Amino acid sequence: MNKIKVLIVDDSAIVRKIFSEELSKYPDIEIVGTAPDPFVARDKIVALRPDVITLDIEMPRMDGLTFLKKLMKHFPIPTIIVSSLTPKGGKLTLEAMEIGAIDAIAKPGSSYSVGDMSGQLVEKIRAASRAKVEKKETQEKNKPGSRESIKALAETTNKVIAIGASTGGTEALKNVLSKMPPNSPGILVVQHMPANFTSAFAERLNGLCHVTVKEAKNNDSVTPGTALIAPGNYHMILRRSGARYYVEVKTGPMVHHQRPAVDILFKSTAKYAGANAIGVILTGMGADGAEGLLEMKQMGASTIAQNEKSCVVYGMPKEAVKMGAVDKIVHLDQIAEEIVRMV
Repeated sequence: MNKIKVLIVDDSAIVRKIFSEELSKYPDIEIVGTAPDPFVARDKIVALRPDVITLDIEMPRMDGLTFLKKLMKHFPIPTIIVSSLTPKGGKLTLEAMEIGAIDAIAKPGSSYSVGDMSGQLVEKIRAASRAKVEKKETQEKNKPGSRESIKALAETTNKVIAIGASTGGTEALKNVLSKMPPNSPGILVVQHMPANFTSAFAERLNGLCHVTVKEAKNNDSVTPGTALIAPGNYHMILRRSGARYYVEVKTGPMVHHQRPAVDILFKSTAKYAGANAIGVILTGMGADGAEGLLEMKQMGASTIAQNEKSCVVYGMPKEAVKMGAVDKIVHLDQIAEEIVRMV
């Protein structure tokens, strides 16, 4: 078995120690080195050729974002951001994702126990090791040019759009949601992300989209022209009372190592919205969402999966396709258009 070679870049000796000890427990992962700052990291990358890097954003001598820009331009390696659970940490993490980071995790001890954190981190490392990472110039060239929304819908419907994403999902969601017309049916989104990061993510999307984007709160109504993002560390469940759809935001056991889990959202959408729903599964590692999407399809919902070519990691969509849960397999750039056509 080829081990995944990991380099840990963090100015905190404690974080380097915890990550090294925890990750060394997994037989498929090898810690090839640690570095206290980007200058040491640069030399170790050249010497050790890691498959994945964990990178602290806030470091002395050179900050993580500056280092990541250089890395993505000259020597792209799948990178997981390690960030503090602060508003600043959330914003910096989103910037890092736009530069080319694959995923993010909160610093140990800030939200999850070390045990929870190591389970999540190892899943993220496995996903990152399979991710497609391009040099930044190539990414810029291939970026869809327009963020204009699709033509507004003729009438508002009582449909619900449920979207799930994981690794690579922050940029994929930006692509889809920024094109949705201002009178889109209510949109519910689960993106695997740590607590506190989702509020910065919703705020960022709200500034880019024609629909209103906000982090979901318990009992929020699902209304046309609004997208609700499940808060990190909480499941989001669709409910219905008479003609009103609303969400329940609650804690509970992790599903597929995730909270929020896509399956929780999709299964509740199948139950309460049935044929009035559209389910969309985007880039991500693992199988979260595949079962739920199948339940949605069985209840009469229309379903879409992102195609392999445009995924950072073709895991979740692949599992959904294998289960027979998908009506349409679509390139990322065409997903918003396909949703509107289905509406």
